[in-house]
Amino acid sequence: MQEIDKSISIDGRDIRLKVGLFAPQAGGSVLVQSGDTAVLVTATRSTGREGIDFLPLLIDYEERLYAAGRIPGGFLRREGRPPERATLTSRLIDRPMRPLFPQWIRDDIQIVATTVSMDDAVPPDVLAATGASIAVMLAKIPFKGPMAAVRVGLVGDDFIINPTYQEIETGDLDLVVAGSPDGVIMIEAGANQLPEQDVIEAIDFGYEVVQDLIKAQQELIQELGIELVEETEPETDATLADFLRDRATAPIKDILKQFELSKEGRDQALDDIKAEIKTEIEALPEDHAVRTAVSENGKALGKAYKSLTKKLMRAQIVEENVRVDGRQLDQVRPIDCRVGVLPSRVHGTGLFQRGLTQVLSITTLGTPGDAQMMDDLHPDDEKRYLHHYNFPPYSVGETRPMRSPGRREIGHGALAERAIMPVLPPQEAFPYVIRVVSEVLSSNGSTSMGSVCGSTLSLMDAGVPLSKPVSGAAMGLIKEGEEVRILTDIQGIEDFLGDMDFKVAGTDTGITALQMDMKITGLPMEVIAKAIKQARPARLHILEKMLAAIDKPRAEVSEYAPRLLTIQIDPEQIGMVIGPGGKQIKSITEQTGAKVDIQDDGTVTISAIDSSKAKQAQVLIEGITHKPEAGNVYMGKVTRVIPIGAFVEYMPGKEGMIHISQLADFRVNKVEDEVNVGDEVLVKVREIDNRGRVNLTRLNIHPDEAAAAKEAAAASS
Repeated sequence: MQEIDKSISIDGRDIRLKVGLFAPQAGGSVLVQSGDTAVLVTATRSTGREGIDFLPLLIDYEERLYAAGRIPGGFLRREGRPPERATLTSRLIDRPMRPLFPQWIRDDIQIVATTVSMDDAVPPDVLAATGASIAVMLAKIPFKGPMAAVRVGLVGDDFIINPTYQEIETGDLDLVVAGSPDGVIMIEAGANQLPEQDVIEAIDFGYEVVQDLIKAQQELIQELGIELVEETEPETDATLADFLRDRATAPIKDILKQFELSKEGRDQALDDIKAEIKTEIEALPEDHAVRTAVSENGKALGKAYKSLTKKLMRAQIVEENVRVDGRQLDQVRPIDCRVGVLPSRVHGTGLFQRGLTQVLSITTLGTPGDAQMMDDLHPDDEKRYLHHYNFPPYSVGETRPMRSPGRREIGHGALAERAIMPVLPPQEAFPYVIRVVSEVLSSNGSTSMGSVCGSTLSLMDAGVPLSKPVSGAAMGLIKEGEEVRILTDIQGIEDFLGDMDFKVAGTDTGITALQMDMKITGLPMEVIAKAIKQARPARLHILEKMLAAIDKPRAEVSEYAPRLLTIQIDPEQIGMVIGPGGKQIKSITEQTGAKVDIQDDGTVTISAIDSSKAKQAQVLIEGITHKPEAGNVYMGKVTRVIPIGAFVEYMPGKEGMIHISQLADFRVNKVEDEVNVGDEVLVKVREIDNRGRVNLTRLNIHPDEAAAAKEAAAASS
């Protein structure tokens, strides 16, 4: 392939595309670069495997620390398991790409995006997503693209395209929009409680730029002289489908209209119909076309039956505006909210149930040392709010091995985390590290938004001072030709058989998180705007139910949560507190049982279950770092007596000497006549000599100074 270097100007920032230079044996490859961030994206297709009845698409995003001039840590000194943000980027690429492949393809398709250079300004994820579209077209894989993705930020009152990390951090919006020629196909966003209309305008703004990138891709393909492949779907024998339609349509329609049925009852009734059809097929002559089709492919009956059920359910919604559980299109399922459902050893709990979806969220409050260190290419190297989502098999009545979290679990946890972060208290006001774990106990649609609601309940139960509570709802869509129906609070069957899963989370003020995935090739802006607006009353209804369970955060954190004290020291004194080889800080921990965390800016956080232990550690640290000044008055303790005076510990670890002439306002013949080891005495700093030695006196101490010193000593004891 000829080598081409093409530059595209987007909102004043250039995106360079290098084709024909890298990875010549891959089906297609492109280096996408903006600033000093460069991502190599490849796409390869290989012959399909036997027995595959789904689209075998694998998309991997890889980070290499050499991209930022770093060597990996650990014993092996090489990259290992992908960090969480790399997994999320893989999902970000997968979600807009997957709907654009013909679903009948059975060949293996793999897209690999590798960040090979990285600066502190340009995030690589949207570059990787756009590069995936280019690589697929270069590989001549059937694809309903092009697809492009851009990030939209909001700084002040202005939308900006592909903002820098700093602009994302300081702005009120981090929105990724991906689209195809048919419309918007994926949205991922975090927002600082933005009104719905602002978010809609941001999506529209982003999609306009997406269209420019799509046009640039089309020009590139034309310049290379590549003819895109338009493979047609292999013809299938309609005999089995016709047989099912004739015999199963009426009974399936009847089941779909029995709104009083539970999910389990409806599923069982549909399975019973399929079993009857199967029995009827088995009774057919051996050479009958329908029996032959089923015997040759064990999955043919299930697939055809599912397709018919999907068609009939969608028709019922489009033609009659009635859902399988009898709800109206904009109606939310029954909601139950509870807090404090686990013993008090748990710092906070929230149980949220919507219909048959039930999520138990548990909050744990930790110390600054519990923050997660991030070893990836992202500039942020620490997380103080963690949200983990678990989806055990029993939540859907199944059995399977329990493994480490997959991409879906990581993605749902990150979405809930993003929804809550805008309402968390600042670290200065609430220095705890916060971890929420959402356990999905029962799943029938929208467990991610159930996690958002359950987490809000749990955080308020734990005494975390959220600025506002957050709720969430999942919107669905059925599109048949020109007919479009938007569904509020979709359940499992509507998610599986529908065309869209649009999750919207936020407060009564505005949106904090969005995530939209499609199964079709794109939606116009007016449909997306309608879905966002339709989600608001649902969110507010859910929020009202949540506030009935707990209307504000508890005034105090759990008695079993660590007590935190925060003090500020001079960064130059950090070494004094730590001591040689950590000796000093270890001594403080052993004496008090408290945990001490020190940040580079001199912020010291002391934690202990018993607040008196934390206070004791605070006194020790303040003593180590205290800088006495002439005139300061202290209540101290005599530690040593020598012929010419006495040594007094006026602060923990700090000593000064009282000369015999400063013990009293009369002549003292012997030090022991006035003070002895262990005596508590009031002392004033007389001077600090040029060697840093503190000289004390018991003379000329004003009664008010004495009272203040005694009060301070009592408070610290």
